[in-house]
Amino acid sequence: MTQILNAKPVVQAMKENLRQEVAALKAKGSEPTLGIIRVGSRPDDVYYENNIIKNCEAVGIATKTYPLDLNISMNDFTAVMTQVNHDSDLHGIMLFRPLPQQLDEEVIKHLISAEKDIDCMSPLNLEKVFEGDMSGLLPCTPAAVMEILRHYEIELKGANAVVMGRSLVVGKPLSMMLLQENATVTICHSKTKSMPEVAKNADIVIAAMGRARMIDEKYVSENSIVIDVGINDAGDGKICGDVDYDAVGDRVKGITPVPGGVGSVTTAILLNNLVRACKNQRVQS
Repeated sequence: MTQILNAKPVVQAMKENLRQEVAALKAKGSEPTLGIIRVGSRPDDVYYENNIIKNCEAVGIATKTYPLDLNISMNDFTAVMTQVNHDSDLHGIMLFRPLPQQLDEEVIKHLISAEKDIDCMSPLNLEKVFEGDMSGLLPCTPAAVMEILRHYEIELKGANAVVMGRSLVVGKPLSMMLLQENATVTICHSKTKSMPEVAKNADIVIAAMGRARMIDEKYVSENSIVIDVGINDAGDGKICGDVDYDAVGDRVKGITPVPGGVGSVTTAILLNNLVRACKNQRVQS
């Protein structure tokens, strides 16, 4: 029988641990605080901002918002980022993307303080992951995948894991994180030959191609653990993953749903990164 790898118990366990860690930091005189920078008022950004604030409040994390005009200049934005970087009362920075055209994201990702970069925009934080150092701030989506695998006690040592997708956001850092846990990792992408056969022989299949319902029964076996990272428009006002859940759901050993899977864990990872950043800054000070 297929095990549904739901996010809810993963998030509940993480939040309970976060409450305890935040309380311990406050007892030592540090109040973990997140700075949220939002350019413009896109409805999805405003919704996500409110959701993050709500989740922060639930575990005792303070927030400070920086709503900026949609037409802000690069110079003015740089001034705000510099201010936030140097504010010792802020331990983490969350910047909503995509940014308007006049703001150069390639420049900005080098501006953001690496020690406060809880969403892993800074190349310095990704470099640590690629060097096998998982002690810093981890990219949220790959870390969410790893947290789900840990929670459900999926054995990684010696397991054959196929990561479908090679982006810097998910595929590449996730592959390094799996390698660090002694999995044998294969990366597949749009040019991979015989992709269904490669995936079908894996113990763990992680779908991060960004293609709605691409993964069907040809890619899996009854022994597959399937982790669906995809969030796509299903065309009917709903979202779907990269996995065809109806075709695959009852044919595998375990599977994450969409919604209710990886995406639901990423916000908890974001808060976890904030607490980690707060601890690191306490040590440095």
